[in-house]
Amino acid sequence: MRCCTAAAEDPPKRFVGQTYWARPISGFGDPKARLLVVGLAPAAHGGNRTGRVFTGDRSGDWLYAALHRAGYANQASSTARDDGMALTDAYVSTIVRCAPPDNRPTPRERDRCLPFFVIELQLLAHVQAIIALGAFAWDGVLRAARELGHPVKPRPGFGHGARASIGPYALFGSYHVSQQNTFTGRLTEPMLDAVFGAAKAAVG
Repeated sequence: MRCCTAAAEDPPKRFVGQTYWARPISGFGDPKARLLVVGLAPAAHGGNRTGRVFTGDRSGDWLYAALHRAGYANQASSTARDDGMALTDAYVSTIVRCAPPDNRPTPRERDRCLPFFVIELQLLAHVQAIIALGAFAWDGVLRAARELGHPVKPRPGFGHGARASIGPYALFGSYHVSQQNTFTGRLTEPMLDAVFGAAKAAVG
């Protein structure tokens, strides 16, 4: 996948020799999902290592636990691709498809990966609500929607609990489930559950 070229060119020293570094991954979940959850990029030792988005790291622990509490996941944790995790009426994806250096995608990486997300969004024909985890994902969803003929003016700003109507989608903002947010209390389980509750209500 061309979008991973930049990340693969100069991996951090701790990842040199790891065969999974910069390996692209796709989204995961129910192809008939009405709820789409979008993150920034796969974690190097999480989704990048396991081959399934938000799997095998603490961010994934938080996300899949929330999906389970909301009734979308059959179990509360996701550790490996063969762990039995299944999603019903929900799909999880990312804007950038490979682990970026320092977990900070560049505009170049975003622009290279965005067409893949656009195609994915087109294929997920039943999606009605989208939860964007963080400002980067919020921006990516708006860019993808514009590509699909759903521009929004004025451009809605990101914030935890933010909501916007984007063509056929109800877009919801949440702080990312990163350790930087969950360990510091910036994002709590009740805060995350409230966003999932609002999104679930939006799809009936």
